[in-house]
Amino acid sequence: MKTIRSFIAIPLTDDIRRQAARLIERLSESEDRIKWVAADNLHLTLKFLGDVDNTQVPDVCQVIRDVCQDYEPFDLAFEGVGAFPSLQRARILYAGVEDPSDSLRPIVAALEKRLAELGFKPEPRDYTPHLTLGRTRASGRRLHAETAERLDSEQDVDLGEMRAECVQLVASFLEKHGPHYQVMDTVTLNPA
Repeated sequence: MKTIRSFIAIPLTDDIRRQAARLIERLSESEDRIKWVAADNLHLTLKFLGDVDNTQVPDVCQVIRDVCQDYEPFDLAFEGVGAFPSLQRARILYAGVEDPSDSLRPIVAALEKRLAELGFKPEPRDYTPHLTLGRTRASGRRLHAETAERLDSEQDVDLGEMRAECVQLVASFLEKHGPHYQVMDTVTLNPA
């Protein structure tokens, strides 16, 4: 039995990815103890699955297909920055995601329900749309004052808008220099 570390995500447009990479450049500093996401790896996560038995991949793809057929493409805006769980105890630094059509939460709820039927553990927290920019390293969760100031100075950042048209199942391979992602399936949202 082989497992594949996997997640479900919406891919970003090249423009959003470039803008987010520029934001990361402005925020980062070599001594900040943050593992910043490489530009090529930026994506909007809907559900982290963890290690998936390779025999389950077709079933996961079918769940994504079934859920996506109920939703039309929709617009997203990427703006502002923040940290989970808070700026004082930051573990994840992120760019905010606005979803005027309110499509993301129902899509994620449908994925959670259907994947739980396959034995995947449901996420205990409500889904909060966000674009992960970086994670604090285990050695310390308190942001450097300078990093917090840079984050605060980007509160009104606007990374742009995009149309979400598909959902992907992505494999994540952990390598020495960081994760390498490979798309296993792309499912288009149902254009009405």
